[in-house]
Amino acid sequence: MATKNELKFVRSLQQKKYRNQNGMFVVEGAKMVNELLASDYEAVSVYTVDASALNTTDLSVSLITERELGQMSGLTQPNTAIGVFRIPASGKPNDTDWILALDDVRDPGNLGTIIRLCDWFGIRHLVCSEHTVDCYNPKVLQATMGSITRVTVGYCDLASYLGDAHRPVYGTFMEGESVYGLSLEKPGILVMGNEGKGISAEIENIVSKKVSIPRYGDNGAESLNVAMATAVFLHEIRKV
Repeated sequence: MATKNELKFVRSLQQKKYRNQNGMFVVEGAKMVNELLASDYEAVSVYTVDASALNTTDLSVSLITERELGQMSGLTQPNTAIGVFRIPASGKPNDTDWILALDDVRDPGNLGTIIRLCDWFGIRHLVCSEHTVDCYNPKVLQATMGSITRVTVGYCDLASYLGDAHRPVYGTFMEGESVYGLSLEKPGILVMGNEGKGISAEIENIVSKKVSIPRYGDNGAESLNVAMATAVFLHEIRKV
């Protein structure tokens, strides 16, 4: 049985304010909890209605009722287990491979999908502006499908970071040069912009080269979703 304080605390972690205050986040569903338990993330507490669904013998798991699970959960249909984990320290990446940077991406589904894409294409470092949606937002975590455990996500003053990067910075713009067949100096940094406004003027001034995905035919589509566009760009940078 979970105490009232536990129920209230776990539920509170659905909100960024309380995640930041406590340095913890919550994941839901047996698959996600198992992914986190098998990673380097530090588990604080785990609750489940079915202990056999969890792959752990090293951590004390609290058995709770379906009602208690519902009181903790932020989902319409709670899924078996909930885990509370510590938010790791975030440092600037020091990597010899490509880095993806996000300039104020706000939609949780987009960020979650982008983290999953980074995992697929072997991009281990994702650098986000301070106004990009929180990667520990429950909707982001669900969209990552566990990829959050294999991609390092950091938040910083993006302009300062890019200005000090000492490597080429490629910005994605509608008017940029076609990325298809383009010779890209690597390792570089690829910057994706906000869903509605694109890359900010401040970041644009730092960009070494503007790149784009050409549109074919006479159609009415104004732009691509940022996650869809990220998939195309990551595919192209992995070809060179």
